[in-house]
Amino acid sequence: MTQPPPPPPHQPPQQGGFGPPQPPQQPQPPQGAPQQPGQGHPQAPPPPAQPPGPPQPQPGYGYPQAPPQAPQAPQPPQPPAGYGYPGQPPAAPYGQPGAPTPPAQYQQPTAYAQPNPYGQQPPGYGYPGQQAPGYGYPGQPPTAPMQAQGGQPGGGRKFNAQVAIIVSAVVAIALIIGLGAWYAAAGGDDGKKNDTATSSGGSTGGQDSKGGDDSDAADDTTDGVSATAQEKVPASTASKQLFKLPAPTLASGVSQTRVLGSWITDKAYVKSGVDEIVGYDRDTGTKLWSIPLSGPVCAASPHLTTGGLTAVVYESAPQTKAEAAHECSQVAALDLTTGKKLWTKTAKTGDQDMAFNNVTVSAGTAAVGGTSGGAAFDLTSGKLLWSPKPTDTCFDSGYGGGAKLVAVRKCGDYGARQLHIQTIDPKTGKVISEYKMAAGIEYASVVSTDPLVVAADVGDSATDGSGISDFFSIDNKTGTLRTRISAPSDDYAAQCDGISRLEDCSGLAVGGESLYIATEEHDGDADYAQTNEVVAFDLDTGKLTGQRADAGDNNELVPLRMDGPNLLAYKRTVDKGSQIVSIAGSAFKQTTLLQTPTAESSNDTVRSLQPGFSEVLFSQGHLYMSGIYASKTDPDQALAIGFATS
Repeated sequence: MTQPPPPPPHQPPQQGGFGPPQPPQQPQPPQGAPQQPGQGHPQAPPPPAQPPGPPQPQPGYGYPQAPPQAPQAPQPPQPPAGYGYPGQPPAAPYGQPGAPTPPAQYQQPTAYAQPNPYGQQPPGYGYPGQQAPGYGYPGQPPTAPMQAQGGQPGGGRKFNAQVAIIVSAVVAIALIIGLGAWYAAAGGDDGKKNDTATSSGGSTGGQDSKGGDDSDAADDTTDGVSATAQEKVPASTASKQLFKLPAPTLASGVSQTRVLGSWITDKAYVKSGVDEIVGYDRDTGTKLWSIPLSGPVCAASPHLTTGGLTAVVYESAPQTKAEAAHECSQVAALDLTTGKKLWTKTAKTGDQDMAFNNVTVSAGTAAVGGTSGGAAFDLTSGKLLWSPKPTDTCFDSGYGGGAKLVAVRKCGDYGARQLHIQTIDPKTGKVISEYKMAAGIEYASVVSTDPLVVAADVGDSATDGSGISDFFSIDNKTGTLRTRISAPSDDYAAQCDGISRLEDCSGLAVGGESLYIATEEHDGDADYAQTNEVVAFDLDTGKLTGQRADAGDNNELVPLRMDGPNLLAYKRTVDKGSQIVSIAGSAFKQTTLLQTPTAESSNDTVRSLQPGFSEVLFSQGHLYMSGIYASKTDPDQALAIGFATS
């Protein structure tokens, strides 16, 4: 799960090559005055304001032990060298010095009781022998290893002053260190359970009230695409370029801004711009409507209801030369069918607006989370459903949405944190089921809410910064761990940003009872060729199913999303543009649905907008690829590009 190293300051993205583009560095989100963690219901009285203690830097992800620095504007992502770059040394064949290790999908994965055998990370695309950075900093102490845990207090939502002080210190440091971008660029255990965590069904939530009933009703949300019909194979898979949107104009003195968020409706391709959300005609790129915002988008829900509703979090004021960033305190519901903003809301702890770094949508609820805790609003009316309470001892760092609503709740002190993975009632916040992860795991990402799959980096063993060493398959109704799947970062190419955006994962997909994941690149059949595969794990046993889709020499396969029972994947090639393929059946047969043009004018843009480091959406024969940053340093960059089959 390698990631390329960060770009040098003020260097624009480079064109060409087939390696994945460079993810931007991930400074801490801008925060206001220190906040109290927790979550609860709006009728509870607000907690009294507490002054923060002196900032104490804590070791771990994202908290460098360094002197304060002046805030820096976020830097644009830079694609590294990769396939097709002149001067790149060829990969050594298997069995020769410097050759990469064969992927683990051909062997039984390493058991947990054994020490991590992956002492050296293989080179990524275009970076021979170079170690990619992780989320942490050099010399950072590792998270405590997993140990057997009994049930711990804190399953309910009560206030803990110790947690508040730690969070306040973290917020203060984050504000000093940098105000800028929040976006991070892109074998199973034989046992069904282990003794490293506990689970409970119908555990308490709110003010120790009983969990709500799980209606099992599927929500009408989709992964950024409102059309739900299964994709069809066109008469011709060759596509034409529909449009290329230029990068938006930035304010005077502003060198870069976020442009997070993209969706497809029946009539529009919708993309975040500078202080606005814009709907474009799907085929011509003509601007249809615009929803103005007070500042840049900080987080956008990856889910869209079939009625065209979604939610975003954005800054309270525009960027200026004097102020590069503001609090991400504004929550809005958007109707992307009509191009209207339904409402804008904030939530408070004490007399301060809460700052949020993730947002999701599920069953008519918009849920937002961050280091100050979580809150939720009715998606249609904007009514506050819950927010932190003075009695909370834990806080919701964020949520996963879609078919169900899942909270990642943090309890305990930093460095000895315990994460509670809770399936909750979207209307009340009451806990339906809960799985307690082992203490010491600081971050987790929600890969899927139904079936429930969570990714985490256990013991900081994913040293490449992918955020994944293991997947946890959990029963929604009981909170029972079904199985735990080991995914060594040397062998698998998925990545997640569990620090802030809990649903920001790439290189994987979940469908039915399977987890589909891309392997790392390795030697192909031809001399000097590179390739990878997509393999499947059973979510009940944790074992490989035997299904494997081969990319072929000098190609790479990246899962995008499920299309009914089929898997949609992006295939990157050396000299034939890129493809969208459908992978179906027990034989994992690949069928091409779209082929991008081979013209260099299109290919240059396609190479700079790759899955994992940009936003890629495909629906009904239409492919849209868009950036997550707009920058003055690269005047030729595109905000988005669209293709369609005839």
